[in-house]
Amino acid sequence: MLSKEHVQLGIAPIGWTNDDLPDLGGENTFEQCISEMALAGYAGCEIGNKYPKDPAVLKPYLDIRGLTICNAWFSSLFTSQPYEVTEQAFIAHRDRLHALGAKIIGASEQGNSIQGKPLNVFGPDKPVFTQMQWHAVTEGYNRLGQLARDKGMTLTIHHHMGTGIQTLKEIDTLMDMTDPDLVYLLFDTGHLVCAGEDPAAVLQKYVQRTRHVHLKDVRSQVLAQAQQEGWSFLHAVREGMFTVPGDGSIDFAPLFAMLKEADYRGWMVVEAEQDPAKANPFAYAVKARQYIREQTGL
Repeated sequence: MLSKEHVQLGIAPIGWTNDDLPDLGGENTFEQCISEMALAGYAGCEIGNKYPKDPAVLKPYLDIRGLTICNAWFSSLFTSQPYEVTEQAFIAHRDRLHALGAKIIGASEQGNSIQGKPLNVFGPDKPVFTQMQWHAVTEGYNRLGQLARDKGMTLTIHHHMGTGIQTLKEIDTLMDMTDPDLVYLLFDTGHLVCAGEDPAAVLQKYVQRTRHVHLKDVRSQVLAQAQQEGWSFLHAVREGMFTVPGDGSIDFAPLFAMLKEADYRGWMVVEAEQDPAKANPFAYAVKARQYIREQTGL
């Protein structure tokens, strides 16, 4: 069983409202979202576009429901813009999260990403970094990692479908070329499966550099169809490729065991983007919460 003292369970708002597909859950309000998170038994959450931008406005909404912010997505643009563009945006993002009491910043390199484009996310259109681009990305993350540390925070990198950091080989390069004291991994089960990787093998290799965990399950039949028909990432999301832990094909038991063995300390976050009209967000949040309780004791 994982330690309740050291591991906290959160959930992302993407099951209620999707920032990349605004029509999915467009009718769901911010207050409904966080109220249902709390009612389902989660201790915290990540940030969505419907959340108030001002920490002084947002925090009371969370406090009254017993929720805390654990992380929020940040897009770096090292491969498409000068470093200074990303740094300026990062400092503002960092300071907002710091004001909310968050300790983790989850970043993804979005320069030339195809995750939001109508292109086959399983094909050759995803970015493949040149050596020069790898240096820009890794040196950029080292600098952001120091900026995070300056505020007592930790920078984690989210490997993601449709980006240049998607496969195990690309994760290896990222880990090899960054400072292990400044740059850590945001481990996402669903994105690894969709990339054709074994989540257990990746976690075993990098559990000591994992500082944030996204628990995302995959509907294998939908994934197979998406691969066969060459769907874009967002089309696959719309069609239900992802779901909550315990509702898909991923075996989470060995992953939880590895995290326990490594004395993992931090957040595990249910992050399962799907159409809320097809998968009621509250019902699926409860389903995931029950499954995780049964598997981990949390």
